[in-house]
Amino acid sequence: MTRPRTRQAGAPTRPPTRTDPRRPTAARTPTAARTPARPVRPVRPARPLRTPPQPPPHPTELFTERLLLVLSGQRPVHWAARHIAHTAFDDLTRLAELAPLTVNGRRPTVHRIGHYEPRPGVYEVFARIGTGPVLRALAFRLHLGADQKWRCTAVEVATPLG
Repeated sequence: MTRPRTRQAGAPTRPPTRTDPRRPTAARTPTAARTPARPVRPVRPARPLRTPPQPPPHPTELFTERLLLVLSGQRPVHWAARHIAHTAFDDLTRLAELAPLTVNGRRPTVHRIGHYEPRPGVYEVFARIGTGPVLRALAFRLHLGADQKWRCTAVEVATPLG
């Protein structure tokens, strides 16, 4: 028969610590007895990966997005007013009232953008815009002004036949 264990006076209340032979010896010694042979250097955080800087978006991409937001009714016409010159603002206002790039409340997406440069400082841009199953064409012209800012000078939207 075994006798019940009784707690001795001054004995710790927790079980004895395990010593694992796979651990380094410093882990087995009490904290007070540890004295590092050399000073411990703080661990430096890993350097973040540097991504190469991205080139700024081409003006044709910026203007395609701006016109897309206006012609789909997501932004008002005056939001793009400072980027539109001459009679193009009137054309854009007329087109925005028709909301040609809105179909059943779906947001349009740009499928492809292309451009032609007839002379330096002038781009003729064409873009395929998809709204659900329907593809539409957006065409506009950009001119680089004397102040080195691009302005849209003509806007056209081709709607599907039918």
